[in-house]
Amino acid sequence: MEYLISKTTKEEREKLVYKALGISMSGAIAPSKDALKLMNKYIEGKMELEEVQKQILSLYKKKEDR
Repeated sequence: MEYLISKTTKEEREKLVYKALGISMSGAIAPSKDALKLMNKYIEGKMELEEVQKQILSLYKKKEDR
């Protein structure tokens, strides 16, 4: 499956994010509000998934460095 905004519909992006969240939460803590906001930007077609991933990793790295 293509994950680029230009190759997906909003509904496809939403399904992808919900599936990923379900898998993630099955073995870990729930994502932060900031991470959820970033994922919503992908669903809305405002930010590519690759950039969302980079920013989420950056958020969690900042928390680890504290």
